[in-house]
Amino acid sequence: MTSATITTPVKAPVATRRHEPVITPAATLEPLWVRIVLTTIALAFLTLFLFVPLAAVFSEALKKGWEVYLAAIIEADALSAIKLTLIAAAISVPLNLVFGVAAAWAIAKFEFRGKNVLLTLIDLPFSVSPVISGLIYVLLFGAQGWFGEWLREHDIKILFAVPGIVLATIFVTFPFVARELIPLMQAQGSEEEEAALVLGASGWKTFWYVTLPNIKWGLLYGVILCNARAMGEFGAVSVVSGHIRGETNTMPLQVEILYNEYNFTAAFAVASLLTLLALLTLALKTLVEWRTNENRQVPQE
Repeated sequence: MTSATITTPVKAPVATRRHEPVITPAATLEPLWVRIVLTTIALAFLTLFLFVPLAAVFSEALKKGWEVYLAAIIEADALSAIKLTLIAAAISVPLNLVFGVAAAWAIAKFEFRGKNVLLTLIDLPFSVSPVISGLIYVLLFGAQGWFGEWLREHDIKILFAVPGIVLATIFVTFPFVARELIPLMQAQGSEEEEAALVLGASGWKTFWYVTLPNIKWGLLYGVILCNARAMGEFGAVSVVSGHIRGETNTMPLQVEILYNEYNFTAAFAVASLLTLLALLTLALKTLVEWRTNENRQVPQE
């Protein structure tokens, strides 16, 4: 009796299957009704808490006509508030620009003792109430403060004057530029700077021709945020200003005073200027974000 060996033919893999793309469902793909509901909720939230208040500001400002609106804008105290707001921003933003670039360069490119302490101090204004920061300057430069007697003897005014407002504005705004640049410069590394130094470039030329072009959009983004906070700051400036009309009132403080006096049209007129500045800042911020994303998508040679 002989046994026969039974062999099962093995099918060869289909060659065409090897080249077929593997289609996997998107992890975030949701049914159409879910997307419609979420979009509707987001738009309703924006309408209720953003668009309606913005429309109300301009509606109240123009309620009595353009003549009343312009009269409220060109009123002496309003012009003084606008001027002081621009002065505080014009001084604090460039100083924070210099500090932010220096701090980000030091933290991202070098290793040194106290690096984590410096990072913590940069974040300090984010965790401290602006009112508390204003009180700190009162304790330092007030009549009963640490330097109050010396300042009085030398006839130097810090509080209830422009210097105090500028100092308070600098304190609450100095993290913005640094915090925008630090992660950007850390992600870029230091290879290009090292190559430039090896090729004989000086430190200044390395910064100007290598570092700055790589961070220019992030730098501009931080400056825009810093400027927006400087012009809209209320808490710290309110403590150190003294609320002297025509002298130490910025635009947010002028709005508060006019509103408390039931001069609603003038209050909303000044508020509309702040709103326009905010919208302009938002437009610049969006433009910078678009340019930044566009530059990231450009393939490197």
